[in-house]
Amino acid sequence: MAPNLTLFRPRTAPESEYAPEPWPEIGETWKPEGVIVSTRFLGVAGAVVLVYTADAGVNGTYYAVACLGCSFRTRTKDDTNYISTEQAGGEIANAHAAQCRALPRDLPTRPDDDTAREIVRRRLHSERRSDYDVTVYLTSFHLDRLVLQRSTEWIEEELQRLADDQPEFLTARLRSYGSSTEFTILRFPKS
Repeated sequence: MAPNLTLFRPRTAPESEYAPEPWPEIGETWKPEGVIVSTRFLGVAGAVVLVYTADAGVNGTYYAVACLGCSFRTRTKDDTNYISTEQAGGEIANAHAAQCRALPRDLPTRPDDDTAREIVRRRLHSERRSDYDVTVYLTSFHLDRLVLQRSTEWIEEELQRLADDQPEFLTARLRSYGSSTEFTILRFPKS
């Protein structure tokens, strides 16, 4: 008589233990301030890839793509042209989601105002050049929008505050067309 080899018999677990997880709630409910999520893709291991935009600016609506599981973020199609259509953003997001093996992570928490101000300052300093002045466009902040979680108005107010506090770094003036303000990062001073 053969011994009972239950050690090699496949165990059956309760169904709930191996049930697939439902689509993450962020797919439908997470709406950070200042961000309009237009499309969501699910990565290979469950990370969510977003196509998003912000309020239309002076130059129109542009999109960005960000993976909430890894560090992938882009606001350009080919390192030169901004993502100008939701469809183009979807193609980039879908391509990333098809190969991204990042696990889902917790949603970014909304930073306090001091931390958000520091994010804005870092973005501006990264745009500063030594040989020419740089016009600040709100699209410059697209990659930071998911972390900032602030409205366009808040960003503009912060830019105005910086221009008032540090006129040697950032200037503000009314645009020659329309009623909005144009901000300019001044080049590094020559030694």
